[in-house]
Amino acid sequence: MERVFQLAAERPVVVFSKSTCCMCHTIKTLFFDFGVNPTVYELDQVPGGREIEQALARHGVAGDFPVVFVGGNLVGGANEIMTLHLNGSLSAMLKRAGALWL
Repeated sequence: MERVFQLAAERPVVVFSKSTCCMCHTIKTLFFDFGVNPTVYELDQVPGGREIEQALARHGVAGDFPVVFVGGNLVGGANEIMTLHLNGSLSAMLKRAGALWL
């Protein structure tokens, strides 16, 4: 899990995704629509993706993609991101992390 947190801390928004996951696509599109350029790791395409997926599962995030980190902190998956978006707190979180300038 250390590698996951290290990757997550390198950029303001990090998304662990799968290229065939429709909810992953939706969340990435939401970030792009905000003007945020998340770092995306497509676990079914990157070297070591399976190991990252196993580390996430050991941390209690099993099979639920995307997995989103903002400001180095685990936020959760699509449900959590959409809840934050709908209640208006996602943009403030992105600003605090330095991912959104407006």
